[in-house]
Amino acid sequence: MVFHPPVTIVAKTGDAGKYKVNMPAWNMLLRGFMAGAYIAMGAGLATVCATGVAATLGAGIAKLVLGAVFPVGLIIIVLTGAELFTGDAMFAPMAAFIHKVSWASVLNLWVWVYIGNLIGSLVYAFFMAYGPLTSWSAAGGAATAFGVTAASIAAGKTAYVGFFGMFSAFLKAICCNWLVNLAILLGICADDAIGKIVGIWFPIMAFVASGFEHCVANMYFIPAGILTAPYLSADQIASIGAAKLAGLNWVTMWTNNIIIVTIGNIVGGMVFVGILYWYSFRDEIEAAK
Repeated sequence: MVFHPPVTIVAKTGDAGKYKVNMPAWNMLLRGFMAGAYIAMGAGLATVCATGVAATLGAGIAKLVLGAVFPVGLIIIVLTGAELFTGDAMFAPMAAFIHKVSWASVLNLWVWVYIGNLIGSLVYAFFMAYGPLTSWSAAGGAATAFGVTAASIAAGKTAYVGFFGMFSAFLKAICCNWLVNLAILLGICADDAIGKIVGIWFPIMAFVASGFEHCVANMYFIPAGILTAPYLSADQIASIGAAKLAGLNWVTMWTNNIIIVTIGNIVGGMVFVGILYWYSFRDEIEAAK
């Protein structure tokens, strides 16, 4: 297994960021769409696999199961070259620091990739909501046990209210993208597929199992719950909580979660990984030019 030293990892990250910001907009959008769908695939799998676990093995094991299967999305993204906004929160600023690309090009990448991620996540949420999360008969649709889990997750993610609720979401978002970008750096440090997979898996498992907030994952989790909620039975609504579900809608998706989580993810990726690592290794990178 080939292992690159830290200074090489940082330099390769800057090179990758320069390549990304110079892509045409249509490619940023297309690769962003794919990444949004891939993250949603991991989120959908995690929803299914974690269903019923807490009732038998406890809440901690349920979180571990959720985290153990979720990384499939980022593994696919890294190995196939799709574009994830939360990763680009580190890649693009690193390119700006090392290669002096413009901050306008950084923002351009972020905007197109973010839109692509949103579209991909919504498409996959639709597939899941009218696929495994519901069952259908001549009488109509009904939420499955997986659909109940999806609605419960979504309702929990839109329950951040007030200053301290927003502050909690912001801190969770910082921690999330700190770990996500460390996973990406570990993926870069290895040249072989197994090394990349192992390097990515541990930090992503840690962020999901810890309950942190990822804006692109939430672009799947919350819409999947919103689309599934109308098919919940009275007993299923009672199990989640009617008041909790009342706060789940397309507006609170943004105001109670995604906006503040996006800001926190940017801080986590750009500041706690991008800036810190560039500043730590900038002298060695400059000397190697």
